[in-house]
Amino acid sequence: MSRIVMFESYGAPEVLQFREVEVAAPGPREVRITVRAIGLNRAESMWRKGSYVEEVRLPARLGYEVAGIVDAVGAEVSHVKPGDAVTTIPSFSQNDYGLYGEVVLAPAHAVVAIPAGLSFEEATAIWNPYITPYGAFAERHPLTKDDVVLVSSASSSVGLGAIEMINMLGATPIALTRTSAKREALLAAGAKHVIATGEQDLVAEVKRLTGGKGATFAFEAVGGSQFPTLLAALAHGATVFVYGALSDEVTPLPLLDVIPNEPVIRGYNLFGTTTDPERQARAVKFISEGLASGKLKPRIAQTFAFDDIVEAHRTLEKNEHTGRIVVTV
Repeated sequence: MSRIVMFESYGAPEVLQFREVEVAAPGPREVRITVRAIGLNRAESMWRKGSYVEEVRLPARLGYEVAGIVDAVGAEVSHVKPGDAVTTIPSFSQNDYGLYGEVVLAPAHAVVAIPAGLSFEEATAIWNPYITPYGAFAERHPLTKDDVVLVSSASSSVGLGAIEMINMLGATPIALTRTSAKREALLAAGAKHVIATGEQDLVAEVKRLTGGKGATFAFEAVGGSQFPTLLAALAHGATVFVYGALSDEVTPLPLLDVIPNEPVIRGYNLFGTTTDPERQARAVKFISEGLASGKLKPRIAQTFAFDDIVEAHRTLEKNEHTGRIVVTV
C-alpha cells in the first residue's frame, strides 16, 4: 500500500487529498519507485486548478519529478534495476501517471539514473529547470556570445536554470524580477544584470545595457499586461519563447509595434525534447556534464514534509521563493 496525492475537483491547494492505494506490479515498460523526494512545478499547480494546456480527467493525480529507489521493473526494462537511485523526467501526461506518492509507477522512458554527486532532493531540481532552456537555446536556436536573453520570472527554478544555461552557452542573461529584493540572489546565481520591472523602466534599462540595440531573445513565463513592454525591449527580429502563463490577465499583442519590429513569438514547452528518445538522451548527457563541471547547480528554495503537501503548494503559488520547492517522503 502507498499514500498518494490526488484531487476530485479543481481549486486551491486544499483540494489535494491523501489516499491509500495498492500499487500494482509494473507493466512491461514501467518502473516502480519508492519515492524519497518530489520536486514541485508550476505546471502541477495549473493542473490542480484545471488551467493547464491539457484537459484534466477527474479524479486526478499529479506530479512529474521525483527521486527515489527502484523497487521493481517491468519485463522490457533494462536500463535501470531494483536498488538503483533514479529520478524522473517530465515526458508524460499527468492523466496517465501522477508521481506524488510514497510508492509510484512511472513510465520507463521517463526514468533515468541520478547524476553522480546529487542528493535525492537535488535530483528533483534538474530536469524541468534545465531541459526547458536547453531545448530552446541549445537545440532550437543555439545561442552565440553576442546574444542577450531576457529571463522573466527569473527566481523560479526554470528561471535560475535558464540563467545558468545561458551562461554555459556563452550568451548574456538579464534577469527580470518584480522588485529588487532578489537582486543579490539573482546576481549570485549568474545573472549579468538584474532589472526590477516594478521599480525600473524595463525598456530603457535594456536599451542602456545593450547600447540601444535591445535583447535578441526573451524567455517568457508570465504574459499579461506587461507583454507589450517586453516586446519593446527587444531588438529587431528577436525571438520570444513563451513557455509559461503565470499572469491571469489577458495578454495584449500590439500589432502596430509587431509589424515593423518583426519579432518571432513562439509557444514552447520541453516535451518536444523529452518525448523523443534521442533528443532526451542528448539533453541528459549535456545537463549531466554541466552538473559535473559545476556550471549547473540545482538550487532548493525550501523543503516540506510529504504530510505538508498542501502548504508546499501554497508556498509555490506565492511566487516568493528562489529555486525549487521540494517535498521529502
